[in-house]
Amino acid sequence: MRVGLTGGIGSGKSAVADVWHERGATIVDADRLARDAVAPGTAGLRAIAARWPAVVTADGTLDRASLARAVFADDEQRAQLNAIVHPAVRALGDALEGAAPAGAIVVHVVPLLFEGEFWRRCDATVAVLAPEAQRVARVIARDGVDEAAVRARMRAQIDPEEARRRASYVIDNDAGLATLRERANAVYDELLLRRG
Repeated sequence: MRVGLTGGIGSGKSAVADVWHERGATIVDADRLARDAVAPGTAGLRAIAARWPAVVTADGTLDRASLARAVFADDEQRAQLNAIVHPAVRALGDALEGAAPAGAIVVHVVPLLFEGEFWRRCDATVAVLAPEAQRVARVIARDGVDEAAVRARMRAQIDPEEARRRASYVIDNDAGLATLRERANAVYDELLLRRG
């Protein structure tokens, strides 16, 4: 069973994925795979260096903050980056899914699930939603970026209420980690029933 798990930046989708991993799900995290796809020496990093040479450091690694500043506020440049990274991420994700045990629930953590077409390949979709102020505070604390940078990334993502309408299941992350775990487990129980 393929499940698409999404949520805007800072929503808590990684925490939900951790809970489900503890329950036995195979987790395919698009953000982690995106980092792998642009690691030093990869075709992805070479393509980025050709398009945005200033975002690659002297030692051949990607300066993610510089890349974010270059693309997140510009739809055309973001589309160019996605055209480089997404095919590699898809191939890595397909390999992980192919290695999952028979009958596994395979959870694809995809920040831009509904912005792209991957949701069409899923048996169920789950959106993790959190209040905007909490999301901004989490990302500032986690990534050490300023509020304007966080809000620019948020603008590049689907409106949370649109994600709520489109998802098969919604997990509201508005009441602390214990409540989030409880809600994540309740949805996982539903997914197990749905899998049959």
